[in-house]
Amino acid sequence: MSEASNDVPEAKQMKRGHEENEDSTERLQNIKRIKAQEDNAENEKKYPKKKVVLLMAYSGKGYYGMQRNVGTSEFRTIEDELVAALVKSGCIPENHGDEMKKMSFQRCARTDKGVSAAGQVVSLKLRLMDNVIENINEHLPPQIKVIGLKRVTQGFNAKNNCDARTYSYMLPTVAFAPKDYDTASASAFRLDPETLPKVNRLFSTYKGTHNFHNFTSQKAPSDPSARRYIMEMSCGEPFVRGGSEFAVITVRGQSFMLHQIRKMIGLVIAIMKGYVNEDVIERSWGEEKVDVPKAPGLGLVLERVHFDRYNKRFGGDGLHECLEWDEDEEGIKAFKEAYIYPTIVETECQEGSMVSWMSTLPIHDFQNTINGNRDEDQTQDNADDGNETD
Repeated sequence: MSEASNDVPEAKQMKRGHEENEDSTERLQNIKRIKAQEDNAENEKKYPKKKVVLLMAYSGKGYYGMQRNVGTSEFRTIEDELVAALVKSGCIPENHGDEMKKMSFQRCARTDKGVSAAGQVVSLKLRLMDNVIENINEHLPPQIKVIGLKRVTQGFNAKNNCDARTYSYMLPTVAFAPKDYDTASASAFRLDPETLPKVNRLFSTYKGTHNFHNFTSQKAPSDPSARRYIMEMSCGEPFVRGGSEFAVITVRGQSFMLHQIRKMIGLVIAIMKGYVNEDVIERSWGEEKVDVPKAPGLGLVLERVHFDRYNKRFGGDGLHECLEWDEDEEGIKAFKEAYIYPTIVETECQEGSMVSWMSTLPIHDFQNTINGNRDEDQTQDNADDGNETD
């Protein structure tokens, strides 16, 4: 018998072996799939899904914002980490991770690249398992943490039910130094006692409802959505961290447009440094286009979201809890001290983002510009305010 005739049964044997391996792999995958379905059905029966809200805190450095973009693993977001932890902890079925609407997922604020949060709230349906918060946190990196959980009504939506949002902005006080101050010694700067009242008088002019079309991107003055209501805005007493003096600005409003908070702060800094008169604030609310500088993204933190109407309607009905987090204040404070403040201080001291940005203020004319605001970063390489409603 020739060698060629011997090769035929060998080829058939190899083909048969390959097919058997494929069949074996497929059978194994089917067994795993059936097992997962059985486990899922058992979990559904044992832990039926309930509508809840999660209180979250996170340091945004290294992440491309809060909101998840399914299918783009290159740009890791906070929600990517959260969804993975929810699946691994068994709180949601695996297929809900790719279709978040299956768990009725919604976040209060869409914080962007690099922005941190101490009081972000998300609503979703999940299995209320034992030690659910601990189980989720076990699968999260240390710079992201679920701090609290509360049951809510079936129709609750974290974004739509939110009445207001409070942000803070931590910055070195050298931002308020005169424009001729030598920034080579920025860490040595200390704010004069007379300066803070003037800063707060300027911030207070933002209170009320105004047309903030000059404080965002590509928004016409006639657009009704440019009108925003600011409830409070002020700067706190300065303090020293890492050898430099810092202060925290707090602003509360119904919602904020892209870049809005950073531009509100940037304009006040420009006024304090003497680059423009303070009447520019009133002028910026008018029809004309005004060139408003945008302060750096570092330092912006979503502090708290508010549900006053929901609390008034459901908080005292005996069935649902008020969405207040007083019992978690210590945990929130500890997280900020461990992960948020050190990141802001260290990055500012090492990279000097505020001092670097201050050197660009002379290029602004605070007048009408042909192409809109010249410092707009269309690629959004820096952190931006959450664009809540548009």
